[in-house]
Amino acid sequence: MRIFISAGPEIFYPVRVPNLIAIVGRPNVGKSALFNRIVKKRIAIVHDQPGVTRDRVSVEAEWRGRPFTLVDTGGIGLLRGEKSNDVIIQAALEQVEMAIEAASVIILVVNVQDGVVPLDREVSDRLRRSGKTILVAANKVDTERMEKMVDEFVALGFPKIFPVSAIHGEGIERLMDAATAEIPVITSQPPAGVDETPAEGMEADPKSAGKPVRTGPLKIAIVGRPNVGKSSIINALTASSRVIVTPIAGTTRDAVDVPFSVETEGVLSHYILIDTAGMRKARRVDDSVEFFSVQRSEESIIRSDITVLVVDASEGITEQDKKIADVIVESRRACIVVINKWDLFDEEVRAARRQEIVRREKKVRREGQAKELTTLSQFAEWVQEKLFFLDYAPVIFTSATTGFHLDRLLEAMRYVAAQLQQRIPTAILNRTLRDAVDRRQPVSDAGHRLKFYYATQVRESPPTFLLFVNRDELFSDQYKKYLAGELRTAFGYEGCPIVLAAKPRPKTIAPMRKFKMTNRNTPGPMDAHRAARRERYSRKPKKKSNKSR
Repeated sequence: MRIFISAGPEIFYPVRVPNLIAIVGRPNVGKSALFNRIVKKRIAIVHDQPGVTRDRVSVEAEWRGRPFTLVDTGGIGLLRGEKSNDVIIQAALEQVEMAIEAASVIILVVNVQDGVVPLDREVSDRLRRSGKTILVAANKVDTERMEKMVDEFVALGFPKIFPVSAIHGEGIERLMDAATAEIPVITSQPPAGVDETPAEGMEADPKSAGKPVRTGPLKIAIVGRPNVGKSSIINALTASSRVIVTPIAGTTRDAVDVPFSVETEGVLSHYILIDTAGMRKARRVDDSVEFFSVQRSEESIIRSDITVLVVDASEGITEQDKKIADVIVESRRACIVVINKWDLFDEEVRAARRQEIVRREKKVRREGQAKELTTLSQFAEWVQEKLFFLDYAPVIFTSATTGFHLDRLLEAMRYVAAQLQQRIPTAILNRTLRDAVDRRQPVSDAGHRLKFYYATQVRESPPTFLLFVNRDELFSDQYKKYLAGELRTAFGYEGCPIVLAAKPRPKTIAPMRKFKMTNRNTPGPMDAHRAARRERYSRKPKKKSNKSR
């Protein structure tokens, strides 16, 4: 078990989001459907139920060669002076205000079928005070008759009105041409004094004399059961209120990508933290919105580089935690286990540790009693015993409220990312596997012996090794686990799944005689030959008569 210590002081850079286009409007006018249509992907959850979108859902997109960031927001459902006791509604409105403040262009979405309603006027007044460029997208124009009703929205006071249909994709080109024409052209520059050494998500291009070429930031998916502190960890790491945090379970619905950068000892690392909805048991998912939320969470695990499994320290390892861990293992994702809310037990564990030290000094025997866990190392071993199929994942104890060990979580991300990217030389790999096979020979029930001829690494993330053997069916799961453990001992790979694929050696000598299968009803050349032989050997020699004698 490895304890992670921060390599140095981290400097957090707020990620600048130039060319940001925000989609705003009242609830249930088709903002998320328009968002998905523009980026041509199903990212935001689309549902008839109002208020499905809560957090700011953002994505990097491009339109006719112009890159920009598109943001989907929750619906503004309160009139001026109106207040709500719902903490989620208040938090969603705060997220909308942040998006409006950061946006270069704002697309106001209205519903043609409903006409101009008081909430549309309220949203228009808020946007007018922002001083930003406003484009009105009159959505749900599905027929020619609906297109004639677009003129009604001139009363909102914005000259640029575009009839669109997010469902059918009509009018999107004119809208986006106008939106991208308003965004400024900004060239991104690294912060002063920052080393451009290739880090996570970067690699050196040999054709450009070692100049780093961006391959994309490292994607970190934060997953777990509802209300374990996933959003709180993201807000604590980014030192912002990027995602909504409430005591209510199931607050997060969409998978929210949060980019941020961290400088450690002059090296700038880029990340995308993916906040996901809590994954409950399938039988407890009672509506379609939660079903799509869980589906987005599973998709986030698949598209991530590293998955952080967050566990509530007050509830321990539950059955649902194991099921989520099983999804991570099946997806072959690198993993870090985080025990959150450790501040609730920190003082209790320290007191138990002091009592244990006093007992040892007095040499008090505790025969027959269960051993108490008094150190983080012991708790980490207990967690890895519970999650035995995920025992290669490092365990970090954190508190998003106090910031306890968040620096170790960042260090664990960097360490696991480096483990994912390492490439093992073929000669060293074969020597290591040969020594492992000599120490423990493979056992087979079929009466044949498994032989290893050659091995090579074919992929880095996840680390995948191709082993050439005599017969692949003799390569058992138990022996795969043994060889994977030997590779971890030799090369590390902490937090990384190891994939061993066996390939049988092809037969180099083909059989000399090949018989062509024929239909039984159609006589072949061999059938005529057999018939002639039967006729020849069936003839009996004639007996000589007595008269001839």
